Amino acid sequence: MHFLFAWRYFKAKKSANAINIIAWVTTCVIALATCCQILVLSVFNGFEDLVKSLYSSFYTDLKIVPAKGKTFILDPSGLQEIRNQPSIFAVSMIAEDKAILYNQANDAQTALTMKGVDENFSKVSGVPAKVSNGKFDPGTIDDPQIIAGYGIQGAIGINMNPAFNKDQLTVTLPKKNSGSSDPLQSLSEGNVTTSGIFSIQQDFDNNYAITNIGFIKQQMGFAGNEFSAAEIKLKGGADIAKVSESLQKILGDKFKVQTRYQQNTNLYTTMRLEKWAIYAVLTLILIIAAFNMVSALTMLVLEKQKDISIMQSMGSTRWSIQKIFLSEGLLLGSIGTASGILLATAICLLQLKYKFIKLQGGSFLIDYFPVKLIATDFVLVSATAIVIAFIASWFPSFKASRQPIELK
Repeated sequence: MHFLFAWRYFKAKKSANAINIIAWVTTCVIALATCCQILVLSVFNGFEDLVKSLYSSFYTDLKIVPAKGKTFILDPSGLQEIRNQPSIFAVSMIAEDKAILYNQANDAQTALTMKGVDENFSKVSGVPAKVSNGKFDPGTIDDPQIIAGYGIQGAIGINMNPAFNKDQLTVTLPKKNSGSSDPLQSLSEGNVTTSGIFSIQQDFDNNYAITNIGFIKQQMGFAGNEFSAAEIKLKGGADIAKVSESLQKILGDKFKVQTRYQQNTNLYTTMRLEKWAIYAVLTLILIIAAFNMVSALTMLVLEKQKDISIMQSMGSTRWSIQKIFLSEGLLLGSIGTASGILLATAICLLQLKYKFIKLQGGSFLIDYFPVKLIATDFVLVSATAIVIAFIASWFPSFKASRQPIELK
């Protein structure tokens, strides 16, 4: 009944056109705000998925690192216990540290992280699939080769043309537990060639090169069972949190077991903060629309004073009258919200199919805005709009319910 009155008031012709204009402006502003919120949240979802997919090519499901220091000792029996866990697909042992890579052909050098990997690395990581030039071959301890990031190649001018001889590169690494007072004696140098170039994301492309673990351990003076990390890939459907907790109990407090999220806490936290900061800013547009709604409903109350008096004389309670004007405000909010969500959904679906909104610059991995529709975003935006509409309707509806009876 209350919504029926509200609907008739919404459609009815008013004595002052300003009431209709303000009501429609309010509805349009709510539609615009909700549309923008859905679009922005969907674009953030799309970029978040894209970034996660890029980072998942480099970071594994789980990673075991030392709780203190840079390395840990893991004997074969301990490693086998990890591999025997039912949810674990493969384990790759890692030895890595900061290094200097020098190209003799160009007299150029760059700082990077040199990552030594074993034969299981291709089973746990997506890096081999991202090799864009050459092949993924870390070589052997006697004939070490590197797979460098695209940015590393550009920084020191690595030649990958098969028509020419491979560039001879020199890797300078710190020696572990060097007791010499001479800084130069604390460093080791080894020669490598390049077998491939990978391209994933700028953070990795500019800072990493991969080689075989034996070469790194030899150069740095690692013990036989000493490693920097262990990277783990889980079987499909495995519960990452439970496996992480189980491994932590097995390994004890000398180790830390990190999920992919924990390996990139700053990245994921920043993405979430940016998303909700934009959502909060766009919510301000809804709040501004609420002021228009207050004006529209206040003028409607003045317009319908005679109707209010008639209803009061017929026995309507104050709460019944208040509910009519509350319903009017919620009707304006609902029409605006529904229109905005439908418009945003249509734009997102068209973008998914035709990719007509392009990214500028042409330097990104894709040339269009990625979007992803998530049901919880629709619920959140709808609830926000309706709550703001309810709050904005409360004061005018309350004043309407307190109108004195005046039948003239």
